[in-house]
Amino acid sequence: MQPCIDFNCDLGEGCDDAAVLPYISSANIACGGHAGDAETMGHAIALCMRHGVAIGAHPSFDDREHFGRRELPLASEAVRELVLRQVSALKDVAAAQGARLTHVKPHGALYNRAARDHELADAIARAVRDIDPALILVGLSDSALPTAGEAIGLRVAHEVFAERRYEADGSLTPRSHPDAVIDDLDQSLAQVRSLVRDGSVIARTGERIAVRADTLCLHGDRADAPAFARALRALLDAEGVSVHAFGPCR
Repeated sequence: MQPCIDFNCDLGEGCDDAAVLPYISSANIACGGHAGDAETMGHAIALCMRHGVAIGAHPSFDDREHFGRRELPLASEAVRELVLRQVSALKDVAAAQGARLTHVKPHGALYNRAARDHELADAIARAVRDIDPALILVGLSDSALPTAGEAIGLRVAHEVFAERRYEADGSLTPRSHPDAVIDDLDQSLAQVRSLVRDGSVIARTGERIAVRADTLCLHGDRADAPAFARALRALLDAEGVSVHAFGPCR
């Protein structure tokens, strides 16, 4: 049984952030790539401060039309500059409100590419380190991104998902697949129960995969995110799993 976990959700994407915040311990705030601007960033940061939720940046490819879920053919250095720009923008908005960032988690296609592309993962990790070496880099469990972060001395968090299917190699099922997203709450609860009890998840094709679960993600852009957040938090509490932001178990 896992003693503790961070529970994160994406904010600033035009959904009901306030209804999700009571149940999570950290937030990934859109910072201008796939969604968000100075106003939405400021609003999300204020809500996080009110609820004691850790504040993180959620940089992505500059692609609002496709919500950052289309992979763009950018070179690693261009991605490094993109991450520097977006995370710095959120950091400045946070500082104006007396807050600080705790972590960085790429979004969408950038996240998935960084999970398998070691050169790109290194570029993202270097951008995070250059902004603040105390920031935690969040990436798909046991993938190239946390590996790159650890290699240059960053703290990292290995992430698992409450309502996404997995492939047998530990990657997320592409959203182009009809079974990529878990829309049934009971199925999502069963997946999370397996994650915290056994440290494993059942792949779409039936294989059981061992995963490291430092942080659990719920996508905030789904219409039923508040209901999922409430039910997932109730499950974690019932399982005796302590929910708090990144760090050793309390």
